Amino acid sequence: MNPSSGGRFEVTLDESPIFEKSKLGRHAQPGEVLRLIDTAASK
Repeated sequence: MNPSSGGRFEVTLDESPIFEKSKLGRHAQPGEVLRLIDTAASK
């Protein structure tokens, strides 16, 4: 995990972006990041 500033919220898995608030323009919904990680990890 790499902390950042300026309201950025980004989640990566094996250096691949999973969720980027800056691109979506919103925060993740409850459970959304975990679902995205599960989906990415199962590939």
